[in-house]
Amino acid sequence: MKKTSWISKLTSTIATGTAAFMLFAGFASAHVTVSPSVAQTSAWQTYTIKVPSEKELPTTKITMKVPEGVAFKQYQPLAGWKITTEKNDSNEVTSITWEIDGDNEGIIAGQFQQFNFVVQNPKAEAEVAWDAFQYYSDGSIVEWTGQPSDANPHSITTISEDPAAAGNAAAGGGHANDGHDSAGTEGATGDNAATDDSKANDDTTLGDALNDTVTGEPNNTDTDPGTLKLQQATLIVSILALILSFLGIALATRRKKR
Repeated sequence: MKKTSWISKLTSTIATGTAAFMLFAGFASAHVTVSPSVAQTSAWQTYTIKVPSEKELPTTKITMKVPEGVAFKQYQPLAGWKITTEKNDSNEVTSITWEIDGDNEGIIAGQFQQFNFVVQNPKAEAEVAWDAFQYYSDGSIVEWTGQPSDANPHSITTISEDPAAAGNAAAGGGHANDGHDSAGTEGATGDNAATDDSKANDDTTLGDALNDTVTGEPNNTDTDPGTLKLQQATLIVSILALILSFLGIALATRRKKR
């Protein structure tokens, strides 16, 4: 009897710990994030904002502020979502909102949704913060505007001139435009051929970025080493708890037969 009782208590303790661990792991990774986290200066970059639902309620809307120095270009349409933008007096996009449309119930608990958009990164190295506001069906709002150490941090992308960052940008659908700005070129030179070449380069760059958005792999995937280790640890603990549970049941059944 003592042996069976000891096994039962151990099993219960491990099961409780596993549940708490899995709950913590879920909350630790369930942030609104924007990827990639490193990108090339001046590049036309495809970004992905990943929105999970942390509550037992569907997310019905998400609004993201466009960081200062970032030039918003276009977004990818998505069935079931109405997409709108706000602009300032200079006709620059300052925020973009994705909101449920039609019969779409939103992002329910245990699910996430990804939204793709294209911007031109700043010309100088910087750290840009993506402030986001997540709306739930009950009217509550979670503001993802805090610092990395806060409970609700905003995502940060490091804009760098480093060649390694350029490789990251290309993998994520970003394309450098070699410093060409069609408006700037038109104002700086009277050479029509040079101007046309610059425009063509910019148009091709945007087209390539949008094509990568549609056909490329999602940018924000949970394949980083930290996440994989967390998933592996959770799986091991769960399996151990299951084995001990079966062992406890077997010992209890054997005890009853005696």
